Amino acid sequence: VQLQASGGGLVRPGGSLRLSCTASGRAIRAYHMGWFRQPPGKEREFVGVSRRSSGASILTDSLKGRFTISRDNAKNTVYLQMNSLKPEDTAVYYCASGSSVVFRAPEDYGYWGQGTQVTVSS
Repeated sequence: VQLQASGGGLVRPGGSLRLSCTASGRAIRAYHMGWFRQPPGKEREFVGVSRRSSGASILTDSLKGRFTISRDNAKNTVYLQMNSLKPEDTAVYYCASGSSVVFRAPEDYGYWGQGTQVTVSS
């Protein structure tokens, strides 16, 4: 599976961005599709996941209410909608696909996109 993330950029605090992650090579319906982020100088952290079986999304608690994850299996694409962005959301955002029964750690995923930079600044 090859993953291509896009949609990052510079946005002011309070703004919104939608990241996309398009897969090629395999249908995403067979995979958990996760989003992670890596702030400057910090480790990669779990943002959320769109589960393979139900397509239901799970977000890390701190981002609930501002971020949502959705998928379009027909387009082989998963989305991360980010609203009310804060400077602390600044990070490189990665999408990943995996088929493990667990999905909160980077090692649960076998395929990664290249990352897209999100910068929240006035």
